Amino acid sequence: MKIAVNTRLLLKNKLEGIGWFTYESFKRIVENHPEHEFHFIFDRLWDEGFIFGNNVIPHKINPPARHPFLIYAWYEYSLPRLLKKINPAIFVSPDAFNTLHSKVKKLTVIHDLNFEHYPEQMTMLNRKLYQYYTPRIAKTSDRIATVSTFSKNDIVQHYGVSANKIDVVYNGANSEFKPVSAQEQIQIRKQYTGGDPYFIFIGALNPRKNLARLFKAFDLFKKTAGSQIKYLIVGEKMYWSRDIKEAYETMKFKKDVIFTGRLEPDELGKVLGSAIAITYVSVFEGFGIPIIEAFNAEVPVITANTSSMPEVAGDAALITDPFDEAGIADAMQVISSDKSLRERLIEKGKVQKQKFSWNKTADSLWSSIEKTLVSKPQTK
Repeated sequence: MKIAVNTRLLLKNKLEGIGWFTYESFKRIVENHPEHEFHFIFDRLWDEGFIFGNNVIPHKINPPARHPFLIYAWYEYSLPRLLKKINPAIFVSPDAFNTLHSKVKKLTVIHDLNFEHYPEQMTMLNRKLYQYYTPRIAKTSDRIATVSTFSKNDIVQHYGVSANKIDVVYNGANSEFKPVSAQEQIQIRKQYTGGDPYFIFIGALNPRKNLARLFKAFDLFKKTAGSQIKYLIVGEKMYWSRDIKEAYETMKFKKDVIFTGRLEPDELGKVLGSAIAITYVSVFEGFGIPIIEAFNAEVPVITANTSSMPEVAGDAALITDPFDEAGIADAMQVISSDKSLRERLIEKGKVQKQKFSWNKTADSLWSSIEKTLVSKPQTK
């Protein structure tokens, strides 16, 4: 059987959330199903590290889909022509987009509907692209996978899609995230903070991640606690908004905020594993992989009471209101000063993380592929 896969977000040294989902799930699916022929479709020259087996045939089609107009051209002109040529049994698109102009059976992974809840956090063209395409893709895809029960319900409520058409396929976390020895923690802290303990934030530096309030909360925490604790910010400045910039520049303790930029998984695992706690208090998430990464690294978690985060964290994290800066600061104070609480959360995290792994992701996605193959064709 021929299975076509949208792999345009498999970018060497640039894997982000959806890229990791594609990489980890299809690396396993290809290995587990050597009897099938997989056609990986890229929008630029691929790296051989993404060709996971002899049963993978790569294709490159233009244009490089990195702008709304080019995305439209890639999905609605180049992709349908290639699919007609390949003639696969199914086309799997893990990045929420899909073509509206192909009769091939389609499985689309829609990770979240952030653009419906917070449209102001996207550029106008990207917002219009998502808001135009996503409801149409949801209705015309033969099946949908998404990464949490929250997101499944969100898709049903926004687009009127039957819940029976949507499968929950949880994310996993990379194997680099594991406990770090006490001696290595000392070395990592010397390297990044001059030896001081630190909170850590991991993610793209954009408004959805709630950085402006996190900076204000950290300032409140420092004023109250008067400790030497630093704040390590790991990620690329994707949308460094005016609110984020103003919140940072007006901080009293901004010298205690350290930006590392993007870190490779091996180094990131060490840095996370050496933190007091991770602060993952986004305004909105479809899943929240850093929560599971922290569980794997045996690091306590502070997260938000919104969207999917309580579902992913369970009872293994301190849950706070992401819009309450004082509440976030209080969580920082409690978790940094109460060793027994940190230990309890770590133990609960060991239990909660058993629900999530990339092996389970791959198995669930394959099950969704099988359901798609036997589903009735969609009518527009």
